[in-house]
Amino acid sequence: TMTTDTPVLDAAFKGPVGNFNLDVAFKAPLTGVTALFGASGCGKTTILRCIAGLHRLPGRLALGGRTWQDDGENLFRPPHKRRVGYVFQEPSLFAHLTVRGNLNFGARRAPRGNGATPTVDFDQVVDLLGIAHLLDRAPAKLSGGERQRVAVGRALLSEPRLLLMDEPLSALDRSTKDEILTYFEILQREMNIPILYVSHDIAEVTRLADRLVVLSRGGKVAEGSVGEVLERLDLQPMTGRFEAGVMLTATVKAHDDAFNLTFLDHHGQTLTIPAADAAIGETLRLRVRARDVSLATQSPTGISIRNILKGTVIEVREEPDTAFAETLIDIGGGRLRARVTRHAVVDLKLAAGMPVHALIKSITFDRRSLG
Repeated sequence: TMTTDTPVLDAAFKGPVGNFNLDVAFKAPLTGVTALFGASGCGKTTILRCIAGLHRLPGRLALGGRTWQDDGENLFRPPHKRRVGYVFQEPSLFAHLTVRGNLNFGARRAPRGNGATPTVDFDQVVDLLGIAHLLDRAPAKLSGGERQRVAVGRALLSEPRLLLMDEPLSALDRSTKDEILTYFEILQREMNIPILYVSHDIAEVTRLADRLVVLSRGGKVAEGSVGEVLERLDLQPMTGRFEAGVMLTATVKAHDDAFNLTFLDHHGQTLTIPAADAAIGETLRLRVRARDVSLATQSPTGISIRNILKGTVIEVREEPDTAFAETLIDIGGGRLRARVTRHAVVDLKLAAGMPVHALIKSITFDRRSLG
């Protein structure tokens, strides 16, 4: 949550981009991960390039107390004076340098005054990204996932005040994405560098980001915490029907080794998931898709589904000219979205204020949904 005294990135740009006008203003706290989310071609990359100083549109840009662009004052700080690390969609490593050489290039770009010691430690970055065994290799000998981890390391070693990541996983297959997301989560925990993360993948954003700015054709349609934004049924055209869902946080309370299960506490209600490598008391972030949630007006018995949560309907939004409706359910301390048929809405008389039971199969909590 941002307060008035939270240091922020304050950005506003307005001008023509391709076949539309960009007109976006947003603030991002200088902690954690803020995601710019939206379909391809909505202006996300242009915003990153404006922040890096690689593209100039009329506007303003301030990072904490430092102003990098202010057209009213005719101020425009050039890219090399902006202290940003940039990780592109395609890892842009120098082919003629080893991994160590690429990382050292990043370190040499870090501002050094009066023999100051580095604030970002080479060995720590190498260790956090799991690239120690790659240091003497050439980029051509690396996998796509390894190249991207080295690119992130090089950006971090330049000691940026802000790390910009432009769809860094889009060229990778699903299993490599999952592996790298784990490294990104560790980086976020261990290094205090704010990240602005561009993506059109809602699963990625839910797992990594703290804050979300939703864009559509050059304009901002929503801004807030990931949890708040994902719960909004009116944003479904932007977030996508198939992957639409919410984020819950729950605490590990027990493991069942015999059945390979982990039990979580969610505000007094129990969630059962496949065994998670997490300590008792640890908080997990769970992504629950609307299409994986069913509703019942009474608590069902004789059923294989392990997660039956008591809740209350908050909102029902029918989708015209389709068979479906989206519902928002308050489960106490969190909310679920459930995608049901319009026939079910009528048959069960679903309406705001009605008590229901939300059913979630344990198998829907795969590794990708845990953060």
